[in-house]
Amino acid sequence: MLQIGDHAPDFSIPDADMEMFKLSRLRGKTVVLYFYPKDDTPGCTVEAIEFSDLDDEFAKANTVVIGVSRDDCLTHAGFRDKHGLSVQLLSDVDGKVCEKYGVWQEKEKDGVRKMCILRSTFVIDNEGKIAHSQYGVVAKGHAHEILNLVKSL
Repeated sequence: MLQIGDHAPDFSIPDADMEMFKLSRLRGKTVVLYFYPKDDTPGCTVEAIEFSDLDDEFAKANTVVIGVSRDDCLTHAGFRDKHGLSVQLLSDVDGKVCEKYGVWQEKEKDGVRKMCILRSTFVIDNEGKIAHSQYGVVAKGHAHEILNLVKSL
């Protein structure tokens, strides 16, 4: 698992509009990189809407919010458009970014074990280092928590 002070692993994956996104292009800004299990599920929708609702506040703090899941670009576009989301959604279909950040983990639900994304958030400072990492996030209220943390950095 990534720790405070580690260099944030760089990556290049497509967004909901099939444009390539490269993390290192955001040097000089703070980045909130959050990983979520699946588009249009209850917790993921709450989290994405809350981050989107705070978009102006994050912008005032020179911070960009990016969401990542293993859904494909078309699913991301539908999710974004259905809920009017302003956060950029990235598609990690092969799971390589999830593995780099340690969020691809085995979970058990109803006696069945399977691999899935552990809802997690990373705050990356303007030099590309991990300023905060949180694994096993609760979706509701998380965006406000992260905004307060970003403001305190």
